Amino acid sequence: MRSIKLMTSGLALCVASTAWANDDLTSKMDDPAQWVIQTGDYANQRYSELDQINKDNVKDLQVAWTFSTGVLRGHEGSPLVIGDIMYVHTPFPNIVYALDLNDDGKIIWKYEPKQDPDVIPVMCCDTVNRGVAYADGKIFLHQADTKVVALDAMTGEVAWEVVNGDPAKGETNTATVLPVKDKVIVGISGGEFGVRGSVTAYNIADGSLAWRAYSMGPDEDILVDPENTTHLGTPVGADSGTNTWEGDQWMIGGGTTWGWYSADLEENLMYYGTGNPSTWNPAQRPGDNRWSMTIMARDIDTGEAKWFYQMTPHDEWDYDGINEMILTDQEIDGQPRKLLTHFDRNGLGYTLDRVTGELLVADKYDPAVNWTTGVDMDPNSENYGRPAVVAEYSTEQNGEDVNSTGICPAALGSKDQQPAAYSPKTEMFYVPTNHVCMDYEPFRVSYTAGQPYVGATLAMYPAPDSHGGMGNFIAWDNIAGEIKWSIPEQFSVWSGALATAGDIVFYGTLEGYLKAVDSETGDELYKFKTPSGIIGNVMTYQHEDKQYIGILSGIGGWAGIGLAAGLTNPNDGLGAVGGYAALSDYTALGGQLTVFSLPN
Repeated sequence: MRSIKLMTSGLALCVASTAWANDDLTSKMDDPAQWVIQTGDYANQRYSELDQINKDNVKDLQVAWTFSTGVLRGHEGSPLVIGDIMYVHTPFPNIVYALDLNDDGKIIWKYEPKQDPDVIPVMCCDTVNRGVAYADGKIFLHQADTKVVALDAMTGEVAWEVVNGDPAKGETNTATVLPVKDKVIVGISGGEFGVRGSVTAYNIADGSLAWRAYSMGPDEDILVDPENTTHLGTPVGADSGTNTWEGDQWMIGGGTTWGWYSADLEENLMYYGTGNPSTWNPAQRPGDNRWSMTIMARDIDTGEAKWFYQMTPHDEWDYDGINEMILTDQEIDGQPRKLLTHFDRNGLGYTLDRVTGELLVADKYDPAVNWTTGVDMDPNSENYGRPAVVAEYSTEQNGEDVNSTGICPAALGSKDQQPAAYSPKTEMFYVPTNHVCMDYEPFRVSYTAGQPYVGATLAMYPAPDSHGGMGNFIAWDNIAGEIKWSIPEQFSVWSGALATAGDIVFYGTLEGYLKAVDSETGDELYKFKTPSGIIGNVMTYQHEDKQYIGILSGIGGWAGIGLAAGLTNPNDGLGAVGGYAALSDYTALGGQLTVFSLPN
């Protein structure tokens, strides 16, 4: 095993001294009393230095106040706290509230966009939104209909707005945005409608277009330098975004970008992952389908790609690669390294050098994973970096109109977008996971703009020969590539985790519990059942010298789509309705913020 020693407490340490960065935002990131970006910091560590609430007193936590959002269905993301104002968002129609923390949460302003409800059936997996962002006195909202709106943080007035996509073609949005330097970077949803994924940078000042990088297509579209952009250390070469596609299939190739974004300002790089190729029927798109299912490192100013790593070439299971990239500075074999850790939908936990793209670790973070025996880690092998596919679970080898059974994980992955956390105190990652398997039957489908382009029927169920539940909450060592401890849960853990200097990790459950566990041992220290299932991300802030914990509850998302949309056919919701049918025995629709604190 390699030796490991923590070198820094995270990427946030470098940004305050970086004169060319967004000084307003980065200085606020350094203040643990505020929660100024959905991911906690540019490193996506979701770690707070606040320790007033700690493992010894968290058992005394109680509800301090609540706020109803006025909207039902899935509430993902979290509030922001900027100074004395909290910003709360909702799923469609994407209302934004500014609440005065000095006046019992009085509503300072409310922004309610007018969106065509026809966008709802085009959205995959519920009407969720993962939150607003802040920079330079503006609140940024990326609406379901792809309109990006910059609001004055004090008044709610629209400073500028720009349309990023076209719902008529299946382009929608569920993600937050990344404000970094003088840009706000946004993605796009719609892989199940044949959308070609892209990442776009707009100038914060006026919303003008800075650059756009597609996931696949000609070199000039994907912003690569064939000789200098690398994949596992080797130049990608000319036409890398088209030459593993048949004909012009890349034009409707998927690879959408609806996940989380991180940034290293010292390297001037931003990081994200691309989603599944379209269609879900692998027989209709022979080849590796680059650059779907890929971790990408791009120059913040120009969008030019520095390196790629394709995790699941020629995806056969809908293992979107959009989950968060968590950045840490650690020591390996006595040498300081800048690392990137990623928990992919495919069930593998990856550690890479984020400067060079070198692959260091690729191991299963759920023992149920069976579609692959593992990744070839020999740099001299022609299969270096590729997962070895088990024939029994290959939906392509088994063929169209054949039901491949017992595949683990299910299409929603060993983890979906629900973000993990990292504690520099324990040097461990805390990962909300799905412990779910599936049957998968691909079928031939034709493309029509704006219509579903899926091409597979799914059924989901708990991993067999296990604890009987559909989730685990785990602690992970990113250097050894191993689970340190695991907490079984009845349902998938669809909530983003939070680690704190108080030696606690918080997460939520689909039944609606906020839980606090010991960051070293995983021992449960506290739980409280909120009014609806939790798919939001735990956050913390301090106001008037008192620490608070905040969580949105409101069942929905892919796992809760049956409840959220009133679906009953087991195969609806891309297979999730049947798998999570029992959720209705534990929770109902809701939309509420619950804030906790210690007694006075």
